[in-house]
Amino acid sequence: MTDAATSAIPTDDPNRKLTIADRDSPGVRHVAVVGDTYSILVSGADTAGKYCLIDMLVPDGGGPPPHRHDFEESFTLLEGALNFTFRGESTTLRAGSTVNIPANAPHVFKNVSGAPARMLCFCVPAGLDAFFLEVGDPLESRTSPPPKLDPAQMKARIATIVSLAPKYRTDLLTP
Repeated sequence: MTDAATSAIPTDDPNRKLTIADRDSPGVRHVAVVGDTYSILVSGADTAGKYCLIDMLVPDGGGPPPHRHDFEESFTLLEGALNFTFRGESTTLRAGSTVNIPANAPHVFKNVSGAPARMLCFCVPAGLDAFFLEVGDPLESRTSPPPKLDPAQMKARIATIVSLAPKYRTDLLTP
């Protein structure tokens, strides 16, 4: 047993608080991002920027455009099936599977379930949570319907996402 004064592990920071999150808890923030619903379970603010955990609800056919970031991203699929394309190679994952996307690797996923898919997204370090909160539409709950964007609103939203992506260390790979 080591003395706290000689340990290589820093002392406990009493200013940091225990985070307990349930996707239906009143303190969880929910946001719609171009049709998907993301519930920020554990934010970068909760972890001193070390990581974030997001509960993602993706409608059938939904998913982001091809992209990459300079941080690690893992997904655990809880419900449904998703087609993941990683560096140009595709595979279909089903509930119970976990996939890790290394930093900087091009990837994309699409819900191919025929029903909504649900997964947990874990990012190290945090930042994706803040990106989604900045570009998305706040929702009252995880079951609130995302807003219906008309073509002009969708175009404006995509322009915002594209302009803010570099701030959050994300590169959108669309033509």
